[in-house]
Amino acid sequence: MIFKPKLLEMMRKTCFVLLLFLGVSQLAQAQQAKLKKAFNGKNLKGWVVPENNIWWSVKEGVLFAKSDPEKTGSILWTKKNYNDFVIETEFLYGEGTVDTGIFLRTEKEQIQMGISGSLKRDMTGSPYIVGKGYPVEAEGVADILRPNEWNTIKIKAVDNVYTVWLNGHKVVTYTSDDVPEEGPIGLQLHPGRDMTTSFRNIRIGELD
Repeated sequence: MIFKPKLLEMMRKTCFVLLLFLGVSQLAQAQQAKLKKAFNGKNLKGWVVPENNIWWSVKEGVLFAKSDPEKTGSILWTKKNYNDFVIETEFLYGEGTVDTGIFLRTEKEQIQMGISGSLKRDMTGSPYIVGKGYPVEAEGVADILRPNEWNTIKIKAVDNVYTVWLNGHKVVTYTSDDVPEEGPIGLQLHPGRDMTTSFRNIRIGELD
């Protein structure tokens, strides 16, 4: 069978578009993490429990964080290290001036939740980088955040790029300068604060 030049050109273009579509589809699938429970709602299995723990407790499926009298603060790290990942959790502000966040592979890179100690205002969803402060600020948070209710934050970390969603709304994308290839994920109870905060339905998924 002999195809005319115009028909051959159309077939080539169709094949190219099809291959491009398949490539984009496969890339999208690769960037979608299958989220798994990182907190079982019963105990701190899977987490590095601080020595003489008086900060972190579990009750009725909720992870509670409460400042100690000396306000020393604490970080609850995952036992597992992660490369590229997505973490999603519900969080609830408690008593006092809530200043918490999620550390990404290192204590130097964090997504803030609650009141910034330096700026004295809510910076939920914004990245805090040691030595730089808040290089960018999450957008529209005042209209999205429900201070007295459970909120959902999702963070996607791919290489040195962080994307954050708050209650289903994308609020910021930030490219960091220098990040470790892999590391644990940490929940923060900020030192120097008299506060409580809570987490539930913590899920983490690794990206290929």
